[in-house]
Amino acid sequence: MSRTRIAATAIGLAGALAASQAQAQTQTVSSSEQEIALLKQQLKMLEQKLDKLQSQTAANTAATAKARAEAKAEAKAEARSEAKAVVANANAAIPVKGPAPASGVVVTMPNNRPTVCTADQANCVAITSRLHWDVGGYDYRPNTAATVPQKLDSGQNVRRARIGLTGKFFNDWNFALVYDFGGSSDGFGGAAPGSLPGGGVSGVENAYLSYTGLKPFGGRMAIEAGIMDLPYTMDEATSSNDIMFMERASPGVIATNIAAGDFRSAAGARWFNDQLWIGGYVTGPSTGAIHSASSAAPPGTSEQYGAVARVAGNPISGKDYSVHIGADAQWLIQPPRNLIANTQTVTLSDRPELRLDPTTLISTGAIANASGAQVYSVEAAATYGPFIVQGEYFWYNVDRTANTGVPLVGAPSLKFQGGYAQAGYVLTGEGRTYNAANAAYSGVKPAHPFSLDGGGWGAWEIAGRFSTIDLNDQLATANGVAGGRQTVYTLALNWYVNGNVRFMLDYLHGTVSRQAAPISTADVGSKFDAVAMRTQFAF
Repeated sequence: MSRTRIAATAIGLAGALAASQAQAQTQTVSSSEQEIALLKQQLKMLEQKLDKLQSQTAANTAATAKARAEAKAEAKAEARSEAKAVVANANAAIPVKGPAPASGVVVTMPNNRPTVCTADQANCVAITSRLHWDVGGYDYRPNTAATVPQKLDSGQNVRRARIGLTGKFFNDWNFALVYDFGGSSDGFGGAAPGSLPGGGVSGVENAYLSYTGLKPFGGRMAIEAGIMDLPYTMDEATSSNDIMFMERASPGVIATNIAAGDFRSAAGARWFNDQLWIGGYVTGPSTGAIHSASSAAPPGTSEQYGAVARVAGNPISGKDYSVHIGADAQWLIQPPRNLIANTQTVTLSDRPELRLDPTTLISTGAIANASGAQVYSVEAAATYGPFIVQGEYFWYNVDRTANTGVPLVGAPSLKFQGGYAQAGYVLTGEGRTYNAANAAYSGVKPAHPFSLDGGGWGAWEIAGRFSTIDLNDQLATANGVAGGRQTVYTLALNWYVNGNVRFMLDYLHGTVSRQAAPISTADVGSKFDAVAMRTQFAF
């Protein structure tokens, strides 16, 4: 082959190779660009797929959390339900417990009196007490050297010191048991010459049972028996906590001492409504009386018996006024009889309306051959707001027909009389309410009890009384009795501190006209003035 052809061939091959390399390079660049574009497209698709997967993952995560929360809540609810079911099943296995039962007792303090009752109020027991402590003095002036006594003792006296129980059983059975530790100067008691220990005085003031289940004729009825304070006479029917003066008037005291009064054994009944009171009792001796038929010192004595009756009422009453009237009767059917000396006597007497000294200034002495005694009386009272007026008058009769062999046999009956009138006014405006159960007026309850913090000063009351009793009859004859005539004027100032505490201040001026004997005109009378104060609490 020629060099020219060979050179041409070589040049052609070189050009072909260069063209081929250029084409190859061009193709390589184009392929790389396509591959890059494809990778970018794939990357974009991967990014989109990743975004989609992330979105799905977030959705799945939220759904899963929600599902878990719902599952947890459902589990809790199911657990609660199961717990409730368990508790219910447990309670079902235990007896059902009802409401807590009411306490077996109810403790209250009405008017500061401790009272324990059953929940239905059918049964109650209460503690009751009162203290009346008196101090004072007499200016006593005997008319002559023959007057007895020649002097009276000033000082103090625990007039009443009572404590006891009152209450009811099954609504209708009422009871009281009260002992009186007072009377330190009220009598001579077991210390008197010849007295048995404790024989002269007993402190049992109340020991009775009363049934109130019957309510006939639209009222209330009480059937009762035991030792009691009989509501005979208006003054006696008023509690000693509520009377306007330290002592009741002598005419009423002398009457009640015959066959009624405090510490008296009795059995009877009373019926009452708001306007009317009717009552009657058979009575026996008072506590402390001799119960021996053979004792020589003191002498054996048979027991007395008698009866009392009373009709009283409140026929006129309004918001701040009222009127009370009544009548009373008392019979000593069988006086006590001294079985050693074979005597049968009755004595009418009283202290001068104050008991600092127990000595009596008027007395009939022992009326011999007493076969019985009667007392008839009338009573009246009225209130208008804070004002009250009250009075009673008594007629006494003592029969002397007992056959004891002691002079005076067959002597005529003795007749005595006496009465009182009193009035009170509450300066602070309070009034006294009517107590239908006893046909008498209750005490003053201060509207504003005394208190240094609250500014109250309690209630203040002034009162005055005139009383007279004549125990003289058939003077100037051998059959007569010269017991004396007593007249007492009393002024009082009472401070009701609250419903439980009271202070009383009394001034008394008295005159006793008395002769030495029925057939002797020798003067053995006396005059006296006295001032006394009482400190009182009661509940």
